[in-house]
Amino acid sequence: MCFSPQGDLAGGAVVTAIGVDAYRHLRGRNNHLLLAALPLVLGAHQLDESIVWFSLQGHLPHTLGRVAMWIYLVIALVVVPILVPLAILRLELTRRHRWVIAPFVALGVGVATVLLVQMVRGPVSVKMGHLHLAYSIGLHDGTLIIGLYVLATCGSLLLSGYRDVVIFGVANVVAVVILARLTADGFASLWCFYAALASGAISLHMRFAKPHRARPYVLT
Repeated sequence: MCFSPQGDLAGGAVVTAIGVDAYRHLRGRNNHLLLAALPLVLGAHQLDESIVWFSLQGHLPHTLGRVAMWIYLVIALVVVPILVPLAILRLELTRRHRWVIAPFVALGVGVATVLLVQMVRGPVSVKMGHLHLAYSIGLHDGTLIIGLYVLATCGSLLLSGYRDVVIFGVANVVAVVILARLTADGFASLWCFYAALASGAISLHMRFAKPHRARPYVLT
């Protein structure tokens, strides 16, 4: 999936449906609100990329494709590194765990700021690669900033007080390593694999981490 505009459309529809299901299981848990919102954001992310694909293939106007490209990059590089650790921060039940997660929120804000500034400076571009889209924001030697990006997102998951979120964090680290080894310029485009994994795990968490059983799910 996600190796074509049709794949993005199908994947985006599935992830969005999972997001709707996650919201249905909120059951008044306001601290889970941002976590439940994540699949909807990721679903919109994939649907948006299908517009980028169609534009590059000449089926949609170039201007529309450029707008969709910017939306895609803002979600991937600015929204996600802030939203993920912030969602985990809101999720935590104890002050100790919130203090542990807070630095990852600050790191995510810092990473997002650096990437946003680089995007504004440009040049920003996208082209079709082999079964993926290759995005570029003119970031030279970006290994450090990408490493910090992964730390802000995956690190907050690994140090969560919820066992299932920690397990999900381990799975994400594995997924990030595999994707990074498979392709460098297509890493952002292949984010859909993360989206599908994230949405499924979040949906399960929303279904089974019930309010009256939240405390037993927390690591001591």
